[in-house]
Amino acid sequence: MFLQRIRNKGIRLGTLFDRAAARHPANFVVLDHDLDIAPQLGRRATLTEIADLVDDFASRLWSVKVRVGDHVVVHKGDGFDITLLACAIARIGAIPVLLSPKLDGATVAELLRRVNRPYLITDQEKLEHHLPAEVFDLSAEVLLASGGFDGAVELAALAGAPRVAPVPVPPSHPTLITHTSGTTGTPKLAVHTGHTFESRYRPQATVFSVVPKREPVAVHVSFVHSRMFTAMPISILQGHPLIVLRDDEPETVGEIFAQVPPGFIEAHPNTFLRWEVLADDPRAPLANVKYFSSTFDAIHPRTVNILLNATRRKHALFAQAYGQSEVGPIAARTYTRQGGADFDGRCVGSPFPGMTGVRVVSRDGNPVSKQNPGFIEVRTDGRIVTYLGEHPRWEKQVNDGWWRMGDLGYRTKLGCLHLLDREVDEIPGIESTLEVEDKLLTRIRSLIEVVIIPGPDGVPVPVVCTRDDVPLDAAEWKRAVVGLPPLAEPVQWRLEDVPQTATTKIKRLELARRVAAGAASATHPDADAPAGTAATVTTASVTTAA
Repeated sequence: MFLQRIRNKGIRLGTLFDRAAARHPANFVVLDHDLDIAPQLGRRATLTEIADLVDDFASRLWSVKVRVGDHVVVHKGDGFDITLLACAIARIGAIPVLLSPKLDGATVAELLRRVNRPYLITDQEKLEHHLPAEVFDLSAEVLLASGGFDGAVELAALAGAPRVAPVPVPPSHPTLITHTSGTTGTPKLAVHTGHTFESRYRPQATVFSVVPKREPVAVHVSFVHSRMFTAMPISILQGHPLIVLRDDEPETVGEIFAQVPPGFIEAHPNTFLRWEVLADDPRAPLANVKYFSSTFDAIHPRTVNILLNATRRKHALFAQAYGQSEVGPIAARTYTRQGGADFDGRCVGSPFPGMTGVRVVSRDGNPVSKQNPGFIEVRTDGRIVTYLGEHPRWEKQVNDGWWRMGDLGYRTKLGCLHLLDREVDEIPGIESTLEVEDKLLTRIRSLIEVVIIPGPDGVPVPVVCTRDDVPLDAAEWKRAVVGLPPLAEPVQWRLEDVPQTATTKIKRLELARRVAAGAASATHPDADAPAGTAATVTTASVTTAA
């Protein structure tokens, strides 16, 4: 019944919290931060209170002439109010365009041009320190979520605006615009409709439906990512208390999970990697978790096993979904404690029957295999309808209804999809950089990130980050690379200096450019060094035979 309602009516972001509150009025949301637009709400609020907040801010936007079909860009300090503002914008039939707080000012200005004079919701901090003055010329109106700035309208000053009724729009109407990761350049603006979002619900609602009602669902997902607008609605509509995390600091997360133990956690792969330390936390913050879920990037086997061994629930599962902002989840697989530690992390599972399709197309006319991976292409009704302002670019990725993911892989005889690399990240002589990274992370427990990038002399360079920035042990590294393809000496960086997207994906091309430009210094990471510098680790020769 639940799936049928979704299939017929679409996502309807504007009335999402009204409907959830009508079903579960006393249900609550727990936050790890105060909302910029409503600090008085505190860090625990009922769905009824949040529904009223969305209604309030929709009315404030209406009072400054935001109307049906208008684009409203949200680029402000990080927080769950980004998500709530998107719901408020959609409530009056306007189209929210969500830009990551991590984007630089020049990129934001370029995307504003692409949207063509939208309303802009930002804050004093962004205007004073990050955004160029031209955003005022590029916007129909600049609105402030917090603070004050000459020439901008403060949303706080619009309190008490007359309430307006929700404006219904057809499911084919654009309901949300998010941006791609930008790992290969300026992000693209992905246009979602009610129809495309409802198609993404079906597989994900099935997963959530197995979680017992009233068990809290914890979400640490970029507030500007389309995944937030499937994970969050499913949770609250099905009656789960929702824990929304802005930060992934293990100490703080451990405290929250100890107080409100989640039964389901959705987070970025790199976040789960950082939470490995919670497995040994005496508060046992992961003890109640029945399901872990990740959809954004490759998940490492070491992380999966550590987290599954930290929960005390019987038959706990770790679900990994393969997908993309443009298409949603396409394939999935699950891991269990009983499966053991030695599994192939490159296997990302099988398509959802009757919902998604996958094919792998040869690049050279020869059969596709691990040694000769092909282009991964997918088919789904969840695919975006265009890139805003760049429709020809969108068309280039569509081939007779099949969407090219930009990834390389192959399928086994049983139909399981194996992801080896992004097309742009392929390195000659290495079948899969992701596979090499999996092995290194499994063999060296102190590593919290390792990225294999092309070297200037043709030898791949491993860029490594360690927990607490401890110097990498040269002898341990030398043992770990035995049996791997030839690698150059590792370059050690602080994780916070490694360029990342809003979903913590590593910007590999940018990282490779920085390393090639000599960004690494000769100091260790615990030395006093300015932000953005790195540290090299001198080791004995670490190149080995394959």
